[in-house]
Amino acid sequence: MPRILPFLSALLILSGCQSLPSGTQGNIPTDRVLLSAQHCLSEYIDDLDKVHFGPCLKVVSIDGKVPRVTEDGFIALPLATAFSLETSCVYRHADGTPIPATVTTASFEVTADTFTSGGRRWYLHAHKQARGAIGCEPTLARSVYPTVKTN
Repeated sequence: MPRILPFLSALLILSGCQSLPSGTQGNIPTDRVLLSAQHCLSEYIDDLDKVHFGPCLKVVSIDGKVPRVTEDGFIALPLATAFSLETSCVYRHADGTPIPATVTTASFEVTADTFTSGGRRWYLHAHKQARGAIGCEPTLARSVYPTVKTN
């Protein structure tokens, strides 16, 4: 009996791990990339022990058409194709709620060289950093985190 309990525990843990979603959360076709339809930046401030809520960006249109968004909040885009993304950005209060007076728009041009290999998730940030950002400057990144950590 003492040997069975650790074995059953290990078996239970392994079966639980297998039922967790993968990091990609499903198969992404190799001829496509997934781009976040909406994404908000935030940054943890160590010395204040709090989260700073940065700007949010939403993809409003692709070449003038409303994008088709998947259930998990991504837009499937073809590889090696040029198009124009229209975005909307908004800054947030300290509690994370949007500040309507700060809504701005910006274009982001995707060239045929932007997405050259498929099967990946990409994130379009409103800016390269969460704090001290001014305006809407869409920045493409593979990570959900800001490109630049603010000091």
